[in-house]
Amino acid sequence: MEPEIAALASAAGTTIVTLMATDAWQRTREGITSLWRRFHPERVEAVAAELDAAHDDLLASHTTGDPDTERELAAEWQGRIRRLLTVRPEVAEELRTLLDELDPRAATAPAVAQQATASGHARIYQAGRDQHVTER
Repeated sequence: MEPEIAALASAAGTTIVTLMATDAWQRTREGITSLWRRFHPERVEAVAAELDAAHDDLLASHTTGDPDTERELAAEWQGRIRRLLTVRPEVAEELRTLLDELDPRAATAPAVAQQATASGHARIYQAGRDQHVTER
């Protein structure tokens, strides 16, 4: 199961760090700390503090233009997740569920199919989101 653990840890580390700089950060932080709370409750406060420190480091790196910090943080969290999964493989299913919930692609709106027919002097205005029409 080692390759599966490595792949899941890699995806988790990358997702966690990617979402640190988004509006989904609090949900991500809550999800990760809840995993530790269930499987390693004695480490929950330390993990929460480490997540907060990583979040601060990532935001600072965006301000200073440091391109390496995000990659380094992702590797750091991949290692933490891999070690958790190695000791507690039963975490894997909950982690997969959490990652599916946090997946930014899942939060995008579904595709919209629109169809219209016009005849004569009719006009059709369609939009999948905001639309502003100024007629003169």
